[in-house]
Amino acid sequence: MSSATVTANWKHTILYLTLIISLLYSIETLISHKLHINHNQIRLKRSPNLPLRFRDDGTFKILQVADMHYGMGSITRCRDVTDAEYDYCSDLNTTRFLRRMIEAENPDLIAFTGDNIFGSSTTDAAESLLEAIGPAIEYGIPWAAILGNHDQESTMDRAELMTFLSLMDFSVSQINPPLEDDLERGGLRSTDGFGNYCLKVHGASGSVLSNSTVFDLFFLDSGDRETVQGKRTYGWIKESQLSWLQDASKQGLKQNMGNVPSNPDPALAFFHIPIPEVRDLWYTPFIGQYQEGVACSIVQSGVLKTFLSMGNVKAAFIGHDHVNDFCGNLKGVWFCYGGGFGYHAYGRRNWHRRARLIEAKLGKGRETWTGVQRIKTWKRLDDGDLSKIDEQVLWEASSYSFLK
Repeated sequence: MSSATVTANWKHTILYLTLIISLLYSIETLISHKLHINHNQIRLKRSPNLPLRFRDDGTFKILQVADMHYGMGSITRCRDVTDAEYDYCSDLNTTRFLRRMIEAENPDLIAFTGDNIFGSSTTDAAESLLEAIGPAIEYGIPWAAILGNHDQESTMDRAELMTFLSLMDFSVSQINPPLEDDLERGGLRSTDGFGNYCLKVHGASGSVLSNSTVFDLFFLDSGDRETVQGKRTYGWIKESQLSWLQDASKQGLKQNMGNVPSNPDPALAFFHIPIPEVRDLWYTPFIGQYQEGVACSIVQSGVLKTFLSMGNVKAAFIGHDHVNDFCGNLKGVWFCYGGGFGYHAYGRRNWHRRARLIEAKLGKGRETWTGVQRIKTWKRLDDGDLSKIDEQVLWEASSYSFLK
């Protein structure tokens, strides 16, 4: 081999090594942040002040946000708005409405009752949830969420969604109650679904009930879609969930036996898909608008029967049917729609998006606030004045409960 050939080979070898080193350096530069240990401070969840409790004026206010159907922010268009509104309307209108409601009503809790995001309209479920619920976090308001039938249609399943929701700032959402001993069947009993939990609200600070639960809020997963005997239908609240609900109610009654004997604290329930019996409200004097058929499961799951046996659930708040916003009474239990909140959700032209408010008011004893005396509700429209409509009393306690 001539010296010229050897020299040429060496030059090629050096050139190849230079290229390889350059390539490795480029790769290292691109992925080094993933390979190196991050010494930045770990960011912890910002939690609200707990327990939830009534204000000094004896009130506790809940803002129900039903069916936001949030997509991907400014690039997600509105549905069922006027032609004049369409060109500039997006998910940001939903965000603006939520901010307006928080500033106008200053709620103590926000209840997001399902279809918080519209899964098929987003490529990142987590990012959409952060944007959708962002105003609640921005204002530092405690909030609770359950799932609807569309939330899981993107990049996270229902278990992952509830886990993520429970870990977000100021969230009081829970994934599920812990496994419990089933004394009748032996072993451990689990609860169907994801997002079955109870929030307890204490009395006002400085009152005789400041360290006691006076108001229970039950959140339930009504599922998404299922097949029953070959027929496709919406989900429903299962027997295991109703068993947990009854047990949680009994446990709360035992804990508060010293406060109001044989008179359990009032409770509310929140879930997404209505029960079949809500259809019967068409034949009753309901308050609000009944503008579309009740879309529910073909399964009669026993929710109403369970509420009646418990005796403390005074009202249930639902979503799913966006242009229904009525309240109706079934055997002493009110069922109230939130009305469609989100602009990417279907609605009706010239029918304003809306939100529901629920306010509980404590009774006044001789010297202190006592238990819950009254529960009322109303709605606000996303118009120029945030018009207040359909205010009504849902429940009022008998006077003897407050002579403390």
